[in-house]
Amino acid sequence: MITSTTSPKRLAVKLNARGEQSVVKGHPWVFSNSIVKINDDAHTGDLAIIFSKNKNKVIGIGLYDSKSLIRIKIIHNATTKVEINADFFHKKIEIAYDKRSELLKTNTNSYRILFGENDGFPGLIADVYDSVLVVKLYSEIWLPYLESILKSLRQVSKAETIVMRLSRHLQNSSNHKFKDGDVVYGRLKTEVVQFVEHGVLFSANVIKGHKTGYFLDHRENRKRVGELSKQKTVLDVFSYAGGFSVHALANDAAEVTSLDISKQALEMALDNGKLNSYKGIHKTIAGDAFAEMKQLIKHGKRFDVVVIDPPSFAKQQSEIDLAKKKYAQLAELGAQLTSKKGLLVLASCSSRVLAQSFFDLNQRVLGSQPRPFKTVDKTKHDSDHPVTFTEGAYLKCGYYRFLD
Repeated sequence: MITSTTSPKRLAVKLNARGEQSVVKGHPWVFSNSIVKINDDAHTGDLAIIFSKNKNKVIGIGLYDSKSLIRIKIIHNATTKVEINADFFHKKIEIAYDKRSELLKTNTNSYRILFGENDGFPGLIADVYDSVLVVKLYSEIWLPYLESILKSLRQVSKAETIVMRLSRHLQNSSNHKFKDGDVVYGRLKTEVVQFVEHGVLFSANVIKGHKTGYFLDHRENRKRVGELSKQKTVLDVFSYAGGFSVHALANDAAEVTSLDISKQALEMALDNGKLNSYKGIHKTIAGDAFAEMKQLIKHGKRFDVVVIDPPSFAKQQSEIDLAKKKYAQLAELGAQLTSKKGLLVLASCSSRVLAQSFFDLNQRVLGSQPRPFKTVDKTKHDSDHPVTFTEGAYLKCGYYRFLD
């Protein structure tokens, strides 16, 4: 069964040499300027069967998107013959779930079951919070296939409730009947759902929260910062709902300060902290991170552990240089706020600023100040965010220990 009024068609597609090479190498995006030949009556959600230019054999299958420069989003890269049906998607979901098996052996019941292109579902994200599955759609290509995909996600994850979240583009579309935050299966007792992350309790607003309600990609880094915060003073900059702060408190940090521009986010951070028993002090600062960090420096404040995890500074190519300047400034401010022999943790979620570039920048900025330091580690996404193509890698995190 499908949720759209028309069944998707099969489109015969031929690409230029560059586009064809990209598909053969396993890249999930085909841009409009790579398409040499395609049916005239192509519609969003149609199956695009991509043929090689010379041998006329199938090299990939994708979903056609008439409203995006990424005109075809690949769902099958191999030359093996497949039928795109409910069983095809179900098997892909089972494979994705199996990749998360080690994580789910821990005391954790929140995880990303589908990570868009990286799991073969471009433009579709699915996160589980305890028994609630939150699906976020970024593209209309999935509308004809959604009913069977939701059924499979429910069966595999054993979710009792499914919430549909929509990108801004889909919220303004008239091609479907969904509203952002619709409960499409089961019953949602409250929009704030509690879940466990490595033994620490959190909550996510699955109706109104950012993305699907929470950011799961930093899970392993949050756990690690928590373990390094015992009896320490901690500053969590761009704290949002207190991910790093709460792990630190749960691991017996002496004092934690959550800093965020959003008072609502800070209230969530305080509430998340209270879900767990802790003895330390939890303070909050509401304001612009750069300005507030300068004020803390001015007043001589120092912290044993400083975590700086800003939102994406480079959402388009033209913003990369400015983003690097901001990262450099944050590294400099962070170093001034870190105590003797303290730990500075610097993160970036800007996919356009590559990991090596980010780590080199941190090394240069920290190396230019008089305090000796060592790079303890460089990390990336947690295991439920597997990366299968270059643009799919966005998260990077560096741990820097000062030696005096």
